Amino acid sequence: MRIIIITGMSGSGKSTAVKALEDEGFYCIDNLPVRLFENFAELFEKSGEAFKGIVLVADIRGKEFIRGYENFLPELRNKGHKVEIFFFDASDEILIRRFSETRRRHPAADSVPVQEAIRLEREFLRALRQNAAKVIDTSEFNVHQLKDYIVRVTKGESGAPLVVEIQSFGFRYGIPLESCMVMDVRFLPNPHFVPELKPLTGLDSGVSSYVMGAPETSVFMEKFLPLLVFLVMASRNEGKAYLTVSIGCTGGKHRSVAIAEASGMHLREILPEIRITHRDIEKE
Repeated sequence: MRIIIITGMSGSGKSTAVKALEDEGFYCIDNLPVRLFENFAELFEKSGEAFKGIVLVADIRGKEFIRGYENFLPELRNKGHKVEIFFFDASDEILIRRFSETRRRHPAADSVPVQEAIRLEREFLRALRQNAAKVIDTSEFNVHQLKDYIVRVTKGESGAPLVVEIQSFGFRYGIPLESCMVMDVRFLPNPHFVPELKPLTGLDSGVSSYVMGAPETSVFMEKFLPLLVFLVMASRNEGKAYLTVSIGCTGGKHRSVAIAEASGMHLREILPEIRITHRDIEKE
């Protein structure tokens, strides 16, 4: 039976990964005491349930697991089970930001600042990280990318092609945190000030023609598209799983949408895994 141990830093996306694996047909259980792993695996196997395997979440909340996994996991493997440890991580800056946004208490320590709690947790999990079959850094992933990536890893597709997401957004609503590259196109002529185009979006032919037909746009695209292709190919050669290119205008409805569509269509001539999304297109 396949047993995946999800562990790692608090705030690194473990809960998101578990939801993705549940959707893929795994039976997931959180914070099971390590001494019950073997009994649970035996009972589950005898039950005959039609699941792809078991996902067990174990982290700093269960200090017993951290101290005893080296003894219990070999016993599971000796009984023929395939046991893998997936360690989730992210940069300190990203973890601090996530705890600040959610206002959650860090489980590593109650009476110290979050930054110090993260340091203590890293030290406590150091050996476990070194023994992981896969270390997954979620710093650059949004929720949807992380779900997709963990499914690909679980299926053994770690060598799958680079996935490039071209997304439009409005600076008015903030720069997307998952951006690997941000391009500002607010210097282009704005359809917002053309009465018949204002209620439309960059997906409409009238707005697209207005934006793409401007002389400034022609000069910009001649310079931007070669840079974009270079960045994508360099990222693919580096072995990255995801690349998010965010293109922004003021409201994320007209110029950025038209440019994102044109850029994405150009890239699809080179790579098949190109996704075009528009974060703020429905906002006023």
